[in-house]
Amino acid sequence: MAVAMQQVWKPAAADTRLWGRPLWWTVGPSQELAVLFVSERQLSQSPYIAGWVGWGPQVPFDGVLVVRQVDGSIHHRTIRAIPLRPSHIAFMSGGRLLIANGRARKSEEGSWEPNAVVYSSEGAVEDRFCIGDDIDVLVTGRDGSIWTAYGDEGIYGSHPHSAAGLAGWNGQGQIGWTPDGRLPEWPLAGFSAATEGDQVWLAWYSRPGEGGTFLTRITPSTGEVASWSSPVQSPDGLAVRGHHAILTRRDHNKGSTEVVRAELIDGSWAAVERRKVEVPGRVVLRCGQGRDGTLWLRAEDAWLRIEA
Repeated sequence: MAVAMQQVWKPAAADTRLWGRPLWWTVGPSQELAVLFVSERQLSQSPYIAGWVGWGPQVPFDGVLVVRQVDGSIHHRTIRAIPLRPSHIAFMSGGRLLIANGRARKSEEGSWEPNAVVYSSEGAVEDRFCIGDDIDVLVTGRDGSIWTAYGDEGIYGSHPHSAAGLAGWNGQGQIGWTPDGRLPEWPLAGFSAATEGDQVWLAWYSRPGEGGTFLTRITPSTGEVASWSSPVQSPDGLAVRGHHAILTRRDHNKGSTEVVRAELIDGSWAAVERRKVEVPGRVVLRCGQGRDGTLWLRAEDAWLRIEA
């Protein structure tokens, strides 16, 4: 069966002339796509990092947040003097935007400095806080909660909540959920995230090789935590709808990705279909995000959707 992949949006040349280079992106709980554009005058490119993730601004910098709604309409707003270099952006409740740097550092007094800023729907700063160090994955829930998975430098660093590997935060940056020994193994890195209703899914790994990647489902309203071995090692995209899931694993910096359909059968996730799919651009880090059974995939500067 062919993979039904729909190209949703690709900025036109006139858009990039007007707004700049499309960099960090997210999908909101209502399937709205948001991309933060930055003028190339404010950017420099790392020769060691492939794709859009290799571009970075000198801070502070101005950005244009472009939002494509489900009906195809486009809205945009300018955000002035962003004080940190983003690693992730995400929508929060009320149209607010979270911008987070993946790394955190301590002040001379020993407290953790803010690495996340919350902007109002009008672009004004509402809050600043720290949500852990070495953030590999970040996704927000419908209630404005923030869910994170960390890399090894955070897990083996000194931040108390990064050490657990996975964490949940409320909209004010206060820790709200920790694994508390309910994971099958100790995480070493995060790969991807998805939401399904009020549930949050995090893909992470504990050890290299077969059997080292896990999918964890968290139900914040009840506190239930469930984990399974992942049918795909190191997935960079994940979306779940009931007992069906879709996962992707990119050919790094190439125009193709492996698409895997999986089903929850007798208490285990099993791959039922695997296909290598050509996409309209090179695929690099932070290329996937799942919302309510829809996997969004970024291929260079085009955004695609695949239904689970």
